[in-house]
Amino acid sequence: MTENQPDRVRAARLAFRDILARDGLTVMPGGFSPLYARMAEVIGFECYFVAGSQMSSFLYGVPDTGIMGLRDIVDHARHVAARTDIPIFLDADTGFGNAVNVHYAVQEIIRSGVAGLQIEDQEAPKKSGTSAGRRCIGTEEAVGKIRAAVAARDEIAPDFVICARTDLIGSEGGGYEQAVERCIAFVENGGADFVWLGSVETREQLAEACERIPAPVLALWGGGAPAPTLEEYEALGVRIALYPVVAAKAGLEASWQVMNDLKERGTPALDDWNKSCSESRWGRADAQLLHGAEKIRELEENFLTEDAQRDYDSTWGH
Repeated sequence: MTENQPDRVRAARLAFRDILARDGLTVMPGGFSPLYARMAEVIGFECYFVAGSQMSSFLYGVPDTGIMGLRDIVDHARHVAARTDIPIFLDADTGFGNAVNVHYAVQEIIRSGVAGLQIEDQEAPKKSGTSAGRRCIGTEEAVGKIRAAVAARDEIAPDFVICARTDLIGSEGGGYEQAVERCIAFVENGGADFVWLGSVETREQLAEACERIPAPVLALWGGGAPAPTLEEYEALGVRIALYPVVAAKAGLEASWQVMNDLKERGTPALDDWNKSCSESRWGRADAQLLHGAEKIRELEENFLTEDAQRDYDSTWGH
């Protein structure tokens, strides 16, 4: 039996399906936090990815090796989905076990309000999809997990999107041809809505994979620099160009630079940083806008008693 979905949640899921149905390319940035997701929406991106590696890193300070559990990501995903209207695509790692675990994991994730999820085909405990040491389960087991995910979805929220991911390229005993064949099986036998093909090393392979796989392809580049441009990705047939850690990594790098500079030079480092942000062509990030701070004033005015109203005219802040 399907469950009632808030209108905004269903709208986001239908919007995600519309994105996948396009002939052209869609760019999806990623990171981990509600604030970054809201930032992506304000900037004009149409969807956002919550990466397991970045949840592990920024919420727990641990590597992307399957340490986070289902409850961790469901709770965090709920916060992200609540703060934006664009579709949120969630990294569900390996589905937290076998096909039985996948069934319950998918239904819990659906209830968080996100628009879709990906399940990868690594053995547990997993590794980062871009790290050495990966080992994948067999095709039959991997397809069974996707079938379980699709069946669990169909029971309660048919609009929700299921992505099947393979990390076979670069894994133990894996390679490009096995990865493409597995992606085809994910769609034809598993019922996946689209596939994530990781670590493709050449443009020729990417074009061939997009031609052979009977579903939209999300690609993550694994070849040498330079990576394909957005125009190249589109011409090669890719439908989702994912930059899974761009928001979080940029924040990490900026913090590293500024704090080192502060330690070395003191307050001039902060003056220089503030100046560079103010002079940016995009201006400074408006935290009040991203937080939705105006909502607080609205709630106070509408619902607080007169003596509980705050004095904003004679007080000040930064």
